[in-house]
Amino acid sequence: MAKKEGAKAAPAKKEIAQQPATPKGYIPALQKKYKEQIVANLMKEFGYKNIMQVPHLEKIVINQGVGAAVGDKKLVEVAQNELTAIAGQKAIQTFSKKDISNFKLRKDMPIGVKVTLRAAKMYEFLDRLISVSLPRIRDFNGISNKFDGRGNYTLGIKEQIIFPEIDIDKITKILGLEISFITTAGRDEEAYALLREFGLPFKTNKK
Repeated sequence: MAKKEGAKAAPAKKEIAQQPATPKGYIPALQKKYKEQIVANLMKEFGYKNIMQVPHLEKIVINQGVGAAVGDKKLVEVAQNELTAIAGQKAIQTFSKKDISNFKLRKDMPIGVKVTLRAAKMYEFLDRLISVSLPRIRDFNGISNKFDGRGNYTLGIKEQIIFPEIDIDKITKILGLEISFITTAGRDEEAYALLREFGLPFKTNKK
């Protein structure tokens, strides 16, 4: 048994070197902020009587369409690698569901990439987005206040180069992406307050 464990030692070290393991007991700053500050603030703002009523951020889904992939399949692989770097978690390819002759699109053809973040990775990405990436947008004056009517919010990003994980000298194509914040809020007003408390820089004129 000892011999078997020894044979696995080298690959394990290599994996840790490529993607450091999360330290035991580690809590991301925004997750800690939610528990220690945001919950209390929202209970006061909306008059919740039970802590279980307070909405929370369930997941963040990042989608990136690669329309040019119809003519160059390698673009999807490049986008997949870029999104993996941005999210800190491996992105997966998305595929077309039907044939569309006008766009030379065939069923099951790769047309984009996506990644779903939860727990620690979700909070870490949100922190980087707020403190580093959004401020890099030229002439930035806040993000839109439009929600989907079900307590969720989608932010459109025009260029992936706002993320410092992307080397602008190595990109092959400027691509936009959509970041969807899925919350447990029952109303847009509550979801807005939740994301505002996290620090998302909404424009001052709410809706």
